[in-house]
Amino acid sequence: MYQWRKFEFFEEKYSGKCSIPDEVAGKVRCCSSGRGKVLVGCDDGTVSLLDRGLKFNYGFQAHSSSVLFLQQLKQRNFLVTIGEDEQILSQISPLCLKVFDLDKVQQEGTSTSTSTPECIQILRIFTNQFPEAKIKSFLVLEEAPPILLIAIGLDNGGIYCIKGDIARERITRFRLQVDNLLDKSRSAITGLGFRVDGQSPLLFAVTSSSVCLFSLHNQPPTRQTLDQIGSDVGVAMSDCLELIIGRPEAVYFYEVDGRGPCWAFEGYLLCVIEDQRNGKNTFNVYDLKNRLIAHSLVVKDVSHMLCEWGNIILIMSDKSALCIGEKDMESKLDMLFKKNLYTVAINLVQSQQADAAATADVLRKCGDHLYSKQDYDEAMAQYIHTIGHLEPSYVIQKFLDARRIYNLTNYLEKLHEKGLASKDHTTLLLNCYTKLKDVEKRNVFIKSEDGVGEHKFDVETAIRVCHAASYHEHAMYVAKKAGRHEWYLKILLEDLDRYDEALQYISSLEPSQAGLTVKEYGKILIEHKPVETIEILMRLCTEEGRSSKSGSSNGAHLSLLPSPVDFLNIFIHHPQSLMDCLEKYTEKVKDSPAQVEINNTLLELYLSNDLNFPSMSQTNSNGDFDLTAIRPSGVAVMSMVESNGKSTVDLKDSKKEKDRLERCQKGLELLKSAWPSDVAHPLYDVDLAIILCEMNAFKEGLLYLYEKMKLYKEVIACYMQAHDHEGMIACCKRLGDSGMGGDPSLWADLLKYFGELGEDCSKEVKEVLTYIERDDILPPIIVLQTLARNPCLTLSVIKDYIARKLEEESKLIEEDRRSIEKYQTLAMRKEIEDLRTNARIFQLSKCTTCTFTLDLPAVHFMCMHSFHQRCLGDNEKECPECAPEYRSVIEMKRSLEQNSRDQDRFFRQVKSSRDGFSVIAEYFGKGVISKTTNGSGVANRSGSASTIVTVMEQQNG
Repeated sequence: MYQWRKFEFFEEKYSGKCSIPDEVAGKVRCCSSGRGKVLVGCDDGTVSLLDRGLKFNYGFQAHSSSVLFLQQLKQRNFLVTIGEDEQILSQISPLCLKVFDLDKVQQEGTSTSTSTPECIQILRIFTNQFPEAKIKSFLVLEEAPPILLIAIGLDNGGIYCIKGDIARERITRFRLQVDNLLDKSRSAITGLGFRVDGQSPLLFAVTSSSVCLFSLHNQPPTRQTLDQIGSDVGVAMSDCLELIIGRPEAVYFYEVDGRGPCWAFEGYLLCVIEDQRNGKNTFNVYDLKNRLIAHSLVVKDVSHMLCEWGNIILIMSDKSALCIGEKDMESKLDMLFKKNLYTVAINLVQSQQADAAATADVLRKCGDHLYSKQDYDEAMAQYIHTIGHLEPSYVIQKFLDARRIYNLTNYLEKLHEKGLASKDHTTLLLNCYTKLKDVEKRNVFIKSEDGVGEHKFDVETAIRVCHAASYHEHAMYVAKKAGRHEWYLKILLEDLDRYDEALQYISSLEPSQAGLTVKEYGKILIEHKPVETIEILMRLCTEEGRSSKSGSSNGAHLSLLPSPVDFLNIFIHHPQSLMDCLEKYTEKVKDSPAQVEINNTLLELYLSNDLNFPSMSQTNSNGDFDLTAIRPSGVAVMSMVESNGKSTVDLKDSKKEKDRLERCQKGLELLKSAWPSDVAHPLYDVDLAIILCEMNAFKEGLLYLYEKMKLYKEVIACYMQAHDHEGMIACCKRLGDSGMGGDPSLWADLLKYFGELGEDCSKEVKEVLTYIERDDILPPIIVLQTLARNPCLTLSVIKDYIARKLEEESKLIEEDRRSIEKYQTLAMRKEIEDLRTNARIFQLSKCTTCTFTLDLPAVHFMCMHSFHQRCLGDNEKECPECAPEYRSVIEMKRSLEQNSRDQDRFFRQVKSSRDGFSVIAEYFGKGVISKTTNGSGVANRSGSASTIVTVMEQQNG
């Protein structure tokens, strides 16, 4: 220790002017500290409490005579003292133990200096069972409050122990004994120390010739001898609960298992050393961990040493005192930096558990110092310890020189090991490996399981750098381990052209991830490996390994799977592969949620003239259809090219045309199968299908769609556009039958077409007129006006038709005339006239209601019904028998009159009827359309049931 470096890490406080106050009159016999106070016991029996700076607070008389020992408790503000009091009996020892509660202070008089704390317990130390001896040491262990364990060391090698609640005197006493020696002076207990391991209290006992350890947990306590050499003075316990013994030759540390040096001691060791040569005392503060003397000072005769308020307090025999405090860390480091003692500074900040930022700053300064001395290896060793606190660019800039690339590589590796490297750091490290041509280190860095697994470097950057440097295997390894499938496949496909390996890798991925990679790189795979790629798509979209054996797919499960529609982009230049893929999918999956989109795509492919996507190629852009080019059987006449008067067919064009016809046939089958007769809406977009058929001049598909949509006029228009007369007539026969849900007006459109044709079509017109006449679709006048527009038609075409219609009309006129005569109302009019002009004779003798003989008063109606007046009640103006029929007639008339005001309904009926005149005649016949009359009109007069005649016969007195 004498050869250790000396530093002044401590300084005297209060300018060195510090002493025991004058209020402390007696000689200091014992001291204690704690809870912000220093307590001094004197030989006059007083105890004084001193504040910071050893200023007197107050004192009190603890014992009548000398205070031998005292200890301030930490957990409770209690003071335990041992002193001499007045001896009451000669056989009773004057020594006693007292416990004071310093929180309960009583004022004596007006002066605070005479305050006295409450004494809560007084115990006699020596009893009959524990004979009196001289006390050499004293120590109190605070267990769980209020339990105390007091150990009193005696000069005869015995230790008196008192345990329990001292304040309530609920205690137990027991005695411990070290080895009995013939020389009692060497068996005195010179020092005690408590140590608690878990719940087992241990007691160190030091004599002049031994060091013992008592285990108080055992009953009875057991003793263990740690050393056969003891000490007379200088016994203490460290903060690590180690026993420290000072001897003339050295300072020893003791653990529970014996003696041994312990340089991991946290804190300082305070020693007062007497120089035998000159008799001077030196106070040293040892930093055992850093192996240095933190402070050294020549002092007087030191009687007591304390630590309180973060200071070291030395009390001298002459009652003078020294307060020594530790300098702040910044001052210590400045002192060391001025002497270039960077290693000491580093050890100092690390041992005193300074914050990481401060430690890193010291390490940086040390590194800078070594760097300036061109000791680059040691400088880098210091910089590496600053990782996480010092900006890496500060170090990297210093070592960018090519001659120091090894140091830079080492630093970058450590950055990655601690997971603090950025993308730029990863790039720089890999470039360093490249310049050093150190393939082995590159392999270790790239293929380290820990490095990749914990992502200690930026994976994306590592892949990019390796890829740029043509280290494809390294880049692929990192990409595969890190799950960067897109990079792995990019290198395989774009750089190495290893398509089979790429397909195998995709097959090994999870379905969701495999789908993403196929979307990304499917174009390349389809171009080079279309069959294998389609097989992978089928597994992704159908989950063949998990589907049921019957081949039916669960709709709920299918909704979670992708469909080929999601991968359309990869087929953009390979429509044939797309068509094959979709066909395979539809064969395996019948109820896909994306069936509509799939059918739409298939229709685009089937109906395209050049097997391309829609809008890529169009034929007959003017919209005209060459319907004669496609026969009803679906077999088309191949286009012929006239050359030198001979018809030649190019083999390639023939194959292409054959393929087109096969696709058109597939398209027609798809149109029909995806729109069953019992389904209202098809499994494809009808509007899109119509556009595709029009764009590609696909007549059969267009006719099928129009017919399914009941757009019969558009169907006829297609035939008209192609001038296919036979087809038109056949279509009208099928679609114009109203009995089968057809539209008879198609015949009228067909007649109009022939009327405007401008060529001789007598045969067709005659056939059309047959059906018009059969279903009475058009009046003859309209037929004449329509056909009159065609100059190529003669009257002979319609002569028979007109003759038949005239004959038919004549028959109808005759039938109407006979009906009029049949329903002539002359008798009714005669009856009305008779009622108006002639009298009626009522001959009924019974009442119509009660069938009793009529008596007066009686009521007779013109309808020839008679009633008792009493049978009619209040209704004497209406015949009860005829009133219901009369009311129904009135209601019907009122309803007709109301309908006559609804002009819109009237005109709708006229417009929708084939014979509007009959509707008007019906309104006239019902009397709805008539002149408005004021007053009581004819209708009112004719609607009256009868005139009521009341005959009253009065009796003669």
